[in-house]
Amino acid sequence: MLSFILKKFAGRHHRKYIEKCRPIVARINEFEQQYQQLTEEQLRAKTEEFRARVKGGETLDQILPEAFAAVKNAARRMCGRSFTVCDHELVWEMVHFDVQLIGGMTLHEGRIAEMATGEGKTLVATLPLYLNALTGKNTQLVTVNDYLARRDSEWMGHLYNFLGISVGCIQQQMHSEQRREMYGRDITYGTASEFGFDYLRDNGMATRKENQVQRDHFYCIVDEIDSILVDEARTPLIISGPAPIEREQPFTRLKPGVEQLVAAQLKLINHLVKDASDLLEKPALTPDERQIAAMKLLQVKLGMPKNKQLLRLQENPEWRKLLDKTDVEMHSDFNKTELYKYKEELFFVIDEKNHQADLTEVGRKKLRPDDPDAFVLPDLASLFIDIEKDTTKSPEEKEQAKRDAQNRYEVVSEDIHALSQLLRAYSIYERDVEYVVQEGKVVIVDENTGRIMSGRRWSDGLHQAVEAKENVTIERETRTYATVTIQNYFRMYEKLAGMTGTAETEATEFNEIYRLAVTQIPTNKPGIRVDLNDSIFKTRRDKYNAVVKQIQEAQARGQPVLVGTVTVEQSEVLSRMLKRANVIHTVLNAKFHQQEAEIVTRAGQRGAVTIATNMAGRGTDIKLGEGVRELGGLFVVGTERHESRRIDRQLRGRCSRQGDPGQTKFFLSLEDDLMRLFLQGNLASKIMEGSMQEGEELEHKWLNYSIESAQKKVEQQNFSIRKRLLQYDDVLNKQREVIYGIRNAALHSDRPKDIIFEMIEEEIASRLEAANYGGKGDANATNLEALVGWLNSHFPVSAKVDELTGDLETLLKALVERIRKAYALKESVEDQAALGGLERYIVINAIDHHWQEHLTEMEELRRSIGLRSYGQKDPLSEYKGEAFRFFEELMNNVRLQICTSLFRSATNRDAFENLFAILSRSARMQGPAAAPTALGAAAASAAPAGEAPAAAAPEITLPAVTIRRETPKVGRNDPCPCGSGKKFKNCHGA
Repeated sequence: MLSFILKKFAGRHHRKYIEKCRPIVARINEFEQQYQQLTEEQLRAKTEEFRARVKGGETLDQILPEAFAAVKNAARRMCGRSFTVCDHELVWEMVHFDVQLIGGMTLHEGRIAEMATGEGKTLVATLPLYLNALTGKNTQLVTVNDYLARRDSEWMGHLYNFLGISVGCIQQQMHSEQRREMYGRDITYGTASEFGFDYLRDNGMATRKENQVQRDHFYCIVDEIDSILVDEARTPLIISGPAPIEREQPFTRLKPGVEQLVAAQLKLINHLVKDASDLLEKPALTPDERQIAAMKLLQVKLGMPKNKQLLRLQENPEWRKLLDKTDVEMHSDFNKTELYKYKEELFFVIDEKNHQADLTEVGRKKLRPDDPDAFVLPDLASLFIDIEKDTTKSPEEKEQAKRDAQNRYEVVSEDIHALSQLLRAYSIYERDVEYVVQEGKVVIVDENTGRIMSGRRWSDGLHQAVEAKENVTIERETRTYATVTIQNYFRMYEKLAGMTGTAETEATEFNEIYRLAVTQIPTNKPGIRVDLNDSIFKTRRDKYNAVVKQIQEAQARGQPVLVGTVTVEQSEVLSRMLKRANVIHTVLNAKFHQQEAEIVTRAGQRGAVTIATNMAGRGTDIKLGEGVRELGGLFVVGTERHESRRIDRQLRGRCSRQGDPGQTKFFLSLEDDLMRLFLQGNLASKIMEGSMQEGEELEHKWLNYSIESAQKKVEQQNFSIRKRLLQYDDVLNKQREVIYGIRNAALHSDRPKDIIFEMIEEEIASRLEAANYGGKGDANATNLEALVGWLNSHFPVSAKVDELTGDLETLLKALVERIRKAYALKESVEDQAALGGLERYIVINAIDHHWQEHLTEMEELRRSIGLRSYGQKDPLSEYKGEAFRFFEELMNNVRLQICTSLFRSATNRDAFENLFAILSRSARMQGPAAAPTALGAAAASAAPAGEAPAAAAPEITLPAVTIRRETPKVGRNDPCPCGSGKKFKNCHGA
């Protein structure tokens, strides 16, 4: 009864929204009927009329009915015409349905429109994109791959062009000029990664404003929003390059030891399994023997959970129940010590859920039998203290001893880390499941889509470890230049919207992270898909046999079948079984997007059998062949339940479009990862306690509910992980906004002098405060002398300690004014045309250098901060505090580099020499300082190689250094001594 009542209220808010939209739909259709009387030129002129009205102050909501009507009328006029789309001839036969108009309104309002497969989401997007493009700002549509971006932009582009709206498409490998042109158009199509990387290149790498390609982040529609903003969002977008320090890769050196360790573990596991099996098969098994066998099985599960012999033993319901019971008991707090003892008998222990593998003491001794301290990091602080106390060593020997200790620490640290990653690579990451090897490279396979993720690499050395395992070239470590998460990139848009067939299960996440509401749009025709109950089998072998039998039966009657698999390995296993059964079929591993779309399009033909990863072909309609409707439509078969219900719903949604018939059914086994790891309690054992025999099939709707409840738990767990990761990234995102803000201000300013002097003022204020100037107590004389020394070494101001008088604010202004006057002198001798570029370079170079180092430090902090939880501290709070300190240090370093570079750089050699000559005369006129001024030192550091600074004032005491020119002075128009044949000013004097 309660379920019946809840179902009555479910979806009520969706129905209210649809009813609210109905009157607007009626107005749109009225306008569209009026527009049918217009000529094509008159209809096209409506676009300029709408633009003028928007500029005149009308809102987009006011124009919406007329704009939507114009798009619908244009689609009607295009019917029957042929167009070229991705080198194929297509006949336009689409006019917007009423539900599509509602979908367009939903997208315009910044919501997620949940529309079933085949309801024409591609056409729906034309309505809000056209409307928002009337503002003159760039509107964007994001798709899941390059092929769909090109296809949709060309296909819908004919409609936009008909109305006088320009459309562009961003593709991989495009040049900056092309990208700028595409973003310059009214509407731009592309993938999330291309948009994100363009943002990073514009804000983190461009050195001139002409290098920036994006315009603004105004309005964006994300197609298949759940795939992009949920599934792909777990991997941040990173632009990386070679690490500055090239170290020898330890993976190749350490690999043989790990291989031997894994082989030894396998041998041990096989012995344990055999011993347990022999005991359990004894006719008269005593309780003690039963307990010994159970503990041996638990050790096997801890050391190699996917061991085939273990999985085979678990097919016996009694033995599986025994193992599950022992597992629960031993993981209780009461048995912690005993469980640790059993773990220590193995070489390493695998945590399958968290993808971790940990060495035991036995494993450590096997890897390093001669070095008991091989896995202990040296205590550098204690070592340094002992070195300082050693009176027998000279200062040089102490420094060398410290360097040796530091080097040993780095080697031990790297070796421990590399061994840990190699162990994970060998024991957890399987070929053709988590990755594939193509053209001598390890390529990651997306666990949700089954697609190859070209260019993506696991971080923290894991990718190098897998490369070592597979004997392919180990690529050198990289350094992050710029990074942003998908979540934080899309949260920059003023208006964000999305469309998908499956968003309701992730509605909470969309609302909490993106402030996006999900609205279910009704189908144009009632859906008549039949979702059959899941079939559960004891083993994977039984499951695959049942799948093959089902496919054979469907093919015999001519019904097309689309088989969804979770991994590449599963698709290949099933393909081999179908070949043995003489079933003609197509396998799609989703390696080529264009081929993927074409194969999936043909999946609805009579008698066709297509094996694909669960998400292959998203965005592509499967149209039924002749006579297939009468056979029941497309039959979708799932070979495993995914951790997320949404992925299963997407697979089901591949059939039954626009009121077509269709059937779906999932085949499961108790050996599937979801059933093994996440099914609640000992339900699997309880199921098998009955009379379930090998090859027997279980099917009941209650079992479906149990599986869905397990999926809900996993979804909640994954959401909490993603939310936590975003909370960490939000900290870095705020810092990124500040840095990119300063960088862009410098990039877009003709003369970034104000930014430079703002930084100088902040740096001097910081140093005055550090010297306690203007504080409660007296300023320390030593600190003031240090401050004066710093000022004179960075700026040609000849400051003296006795000049530091007055309140803090007055003194700060006076010092900055002196630096401004010195800089005005520098400006007078510089090349005025190049001065802005020099100032820009000073700011951007300082920011880029320290920001990249900061990103590396933040990555290290993020990886290590979790250990703070052992000290009863919240890692997130600790991370925020540490990140703030890191950022303060970053800004200090940036300011200091700007201060250092300002008078140590020049637009050309002549400008430098003229400046130094003027400053030297100025120094002579001013007379000696209380302390030696650093003018000579500053100028010397600024002087190009091979140039001697001009003679300084005799009053300034400097160490006696004889400077000899190795080569005669070269004039700017003389031939360059390097032998290039160019003038010196165009070669090494540039």
